[in-house]
Amino acid sequence: MPVRRPPHILALLAVPALVLPLWGCGKSAPDGPPPPSAEAQAAIKDNGGAAHDAFGRAIDGLFEEGEVGRTDALIVMKRGSVIAARYGDGIKPDTRLQGWGMGQCVTALMIGQLVSDGRLRLDESAPVPEWQRPGDPRGEITLRQLLQMRSGLRHAESGGSPKDGVAQQSDRMRMLFLDGRDDMAAYAEAQPLEAPAGAVFENSAATPVILADLAARVLSPDLSPDRRRVAVAEYLKNRVLLPLGMGSTLVGYDGRGTMIGSAMVHATARDWAQLGEFLRHTGSVGGAQVLPRRWVQFMLEPSPRNVAYGAGVWLNRAKASDQAMLFPGQAPSNAFACLGENGQYVVGSPDQLLTVVRLGETSHAQEGELHDRMGKLLALFPGGV
Repeated sequence: MPVRRPPHILALLAVPALVLPLWGCGKSAPDGPPPPSAEAQAAIKDNGGAAHDAFGRAIDGLFEEGEVGRTDALIVMKRGSVIAARYGDGIKPDTRLQGWGMGQCVTALMIGQLVSDGRLRLDESAPVPEWQRPGDPRGEITLRQLLQMRSGLRHAESGGSPKDGVAQQSDRMRMLFLDGRDDMAAYAEAQPLEAPAGAVFENSAATPVILADLAARVLSPDLSPDRRRVAVAEYLKNRVLLPLGMGSTLVGYDGRGTMIGSAMVHATARDWAQLGEFLRHTGSVGGAQVLPRRWVQFMLEPSPRNVAYGAGVWLNRAKASDQAMLFPGQAPSNAFACLGENGQYVVGSPDQLLTVVRLGETSHAQEGELHDRMGKLLALFPGGV
């Protein structure tokens, strides 16, 4: 059968041979994309359905320090198996790494077990003693509203504009490192309402600390710091971390014995990936239901005041006003992420059977580029948008 050539090829063939070598005179044809580095090639155990070289280049892109900051660890899992793992200088697979705000995901899981045990109630007034005084409007705040970041409590997550030439400290910084550091829950719970309970979404590092305080109150009637710390640590280890597979995890506590549920959680990159897998499997490990399925579904369903946030977890849902999706056009709508300051990511994508972890140190100026590169990595895999 004769080969049919498109008309534009036929036209090109009609051009005199002298004219054809347009890349002659010592000039070569334009180069294609560079091959992945040896480090990226070594990191990939399986391409998981992604184009191999594109996958390698995406991994390299997440280790370009000048563009995205220092990446300490990158883990990509497909169908529950690690298909790529790469670590930064001085970092080993057993190095515990800070999750910062990803700690709120761990806190939400602990609260879920306490609700499952009947020790806390989702839609009753949060049992903070100072809020239960007659006439205190904070008594209207429920556990559900705290988990969905819509308590209405006054909070500034980042610093405000300078006043009288003095930079304003954020409530997050004051609670974690300044006047609130010895009793973080007291600092967080003392804030007044700035909006009716349940009416407004506001991301708050103070909220997981309040939740951790509630856990300590129901687990340890003895309010001594040591007993509070031990009671929470044992419950968290035995009911959440070990069953989930996060055995390396270390958790920080303040001077009052309250778990710092919004920041001071360290674990290996592989164990952070276990968190993503646990959520992706809606609370089960190896087919065994560790946490009620309905609780994880609650964590992954949109909050009434922000469709891009669930309960301790960020969602890739449709944009509403200024509430941005996680990875628009790059990942399925049921993708989710536990996020931490300075570029910490645990991303789960059920439709793609993926969990991706990135841990490191990224400046505020680099966060946008890092986020875009994380989205592009996800978009390489089948099952995406």
